[in-house]
Amino acid sequence: MKYELRAEDIAQHAQDLKVFHERFSSFFRTSTRDVSPHALEYLKGQLLCESRRNMSKISVEVSTMNNQALDHFTSVSPWKDRPLIEAIAERASQRISSDAGTRALILDESGNGKKGKRSVGVSRQYCGSLGKVDSCQIGMYLALSNSRDVTLIDRRLFLPRQWVKDTKRCDRAGIPKEERIYRTKAQIGLEMILDTKKRDVGFEFVGMDEHYGEQPWLLSRLEGEGIVYVGDVPRTTGVYLEYPEIGIPAKRGGRPARKLRVLSGESHEVQTLPSSLDWHILRIRSTQRGELIIRFTAMRVWRIEDDLPFLHPVWLLVRQELDGSDTKYSFSNAPVCTPLQVLAEWQSRRYWVERALEDAKELAGLDEYQVLGWRGWHHHTSMVLLAMLFLLELKQDLRSKAPMFSLQDAVEILKVAMPKKQLSYEDAVDLIREHHLNRFSSRNSRLRKQKDELKCCGFQM
Repeated sequence: MKYELRAEDIAQHAQDLKVFHERFSSFFRTSTRDVSPHALEYLKGQLLCESRRNMSKISVEVSTMNNQALDHFTSVSPWKDRPLIEAIAERASQRISSDAGTRALILDESGNGKKGKRSVGVSRQYCGSLGKVDSCQIGMYLALSNSRDVTLIDRRLFLPRQWVKDTKRCDRAGIPKEERIYRTKAQIGLEMILDTKKRDVGFEFVGMDEHYGEQPWLLSRLEGEGIVYVGDVPRTTGVYLEYPEIGIPAKRGGRPARKLRVLSGESHEVQTLPSSLDWHILRIRSTQRGELIIRFTAMRVWRIEDDLPFLHPVWLLVRQELDGSDTKYSFSNAPVCTPLQVLAEWQSRRYWVERALEDAKELAGLDEYQVLGWRGWHHHTSMVLLAMLFLLELKQDLRSKAPMFSLQDAVEILKVAMPKKQLSYEDAVDLIREHHLNRFSSRNSRLRKQKDELKCCGFQM
């Protein structure tokens, strides 16, 4: 195992976070105020605090700023998040090159459990991280990856239908008027993909899970835009193995038929096909536990849209574990000449967005925030994407010295270069006082709520 990392190598990168922050500092300046110092403190808090990255903990353990200043930076300060996101995507496109495999945009969502009704977008809906329907917020995320690296480059907040219909609720959360339009997750995902394409962030294909792959209109739209996709589909998805006869059925009394229909030809569920196909054993990539080796096969089929076969055939990709378990099906409009090895690697690429989301939660607190409004959510998630881009760059810079260098290793360097604050006895007294005030306030709030509940039931306290 090659390992040439030395203390002097780490010392050379001790100031990297400050240099990195300076590159993006202009995005935190307005005509009347400069909050770029707050951005640096927030970045430090995200990366150095190990859990519960709330404003109070950041101010106590890491930052010289108090929690009110950090909260104002996130929830109130008017700096624009969209230009920052576009700059992150541009920089990521430079750092994640096609030298390490074809580049992909990978679309996914991530839910964050939230109680109450005030947090923007919160609703009872399916939350993948919880594995059930519960009260949560859903964020849509887009990652850029090659065969070795990945980072998140865009995000959007999903607003349930009941939110966009409630004007007062939208006003209270600070949702811009132009955003109060209900859009499905697939519509939001398409917007993100097309926006990325317009900004010339290079990618060769788009990867999506079943929720998106099972929506034929989305696949057709991507194909119309000249975008190659790999979209997972449910096992019950129907396909044609040969293009069927299509026409308008002959009149049999009553009004004549006007809609095209399949006149002859049988569709098949994709789960019925693998037994008749030729399987290949393919090595996909190295993993921390060894090698990812799968059973894989592919065939040309006609997918179905509006009860009719799509005009052009697509690939049906089928992947299994070596023991034949855990079968996954995907559609792809990749060129017919695409090698099986490439198709198999592309189908397996969705791992990277799952990895990116998990790292963003663990290392930068993607799911650890205490903001309620639209601006707060977008500011926080923008800072998370910025923090993860920094870790990626540090990882890439030191990988030549230590090929197994990870994002977690990058955080360890930061802990040495920017150690947490050492609390004095006076600091401890102030901290305990603040905890007591918070407990007192929470207790009084709960008592008021109980009093109102009892009054509704006819009781008096």
